[in-house]
Amino acid sequence: MQSIHLPEPPSALLDDASLFLDFDGTLVELADRPDAVHVDAALATLLTRLRVRLEGRVAIVSGRSIAQIDGFLGAALDGIAVVGSHGAEIRTAGDDVVRPERPATMLEAERAFGERFGGNRGVVIEVKSLGVAIHYRLAPEIEEEAMALVASFAAQDGLAVQHGKMMSELRVAGHDKGTAIMALAETAPFAGHMPVFAGDDLTDETGFVACAHAGGGGILIGAARATAGTWRVADVPQFRNWLEQAA
Repeated sequence: MQSIHLPEPPSALLDDASLFLDFDGTLVELADRPDAVHVDAALATLLTRLRVRLEGRVAIVSGRSIAQIDGFLGAALDGIAVVGSHGAEIRTAGDDVVRPERPATMLEAERAFGERFGGNRGVVIEVKSLGVAIHYRLAPEIEEEAMALVASFAAQDGLAVQHGKMMSELRVAGHDKGTAIMALAETAPFAGHMPVFAGDDLTDETGFVACAHAGGGGILIGAARATAGTWRVADVPQFRNWLEQAA
């Protein structure tokens, strides 16, 4: 991790870049519940402009499943690649989703998480294609217990633990946002262009590292902190404004 004092991304950064974008906390504001994020009409227009500007070199890279991203962005994803489930799912523009099998342990974890926290209105159990997460933004007092419960299931079937902003997730191992970005970066239309990844959370750090190793870099969205990112903007509105200018 490098210094927390990072410059803003230069205005010409995307001139010969491939652009990889996190969703929550990057393109849309975080919400108390994962299903409550607001996607405004201007975002669809912006994504289309970026796709045209970069000749298709745009991808959404999220911890959510691809199905969830489709539900939020719909037709705005036409011609745009999508990575879901922290890199375990990949869909290039116009192609089918490539993903591993969902381990049976995930179903057991869903039941256990629901039994333990289902009565707590401040907790949301989010079921994904290749993961299940406990969100406790409205019930921070259960953080330690939630982490311990997720860790107990991760010991089975070689599953992984993924911590994020007020959440703990059980997911398939062997994939992360960095591996997915590099897989896309080696294929058309991304190959031969500098990779740039924008994200806000600790789950995005693998993407920052991968892009830096490939001669590009990461844009951290949010407060200054230790990061592998190269540039930083203060918040979602500032980043959206920067994208509008770059597009």
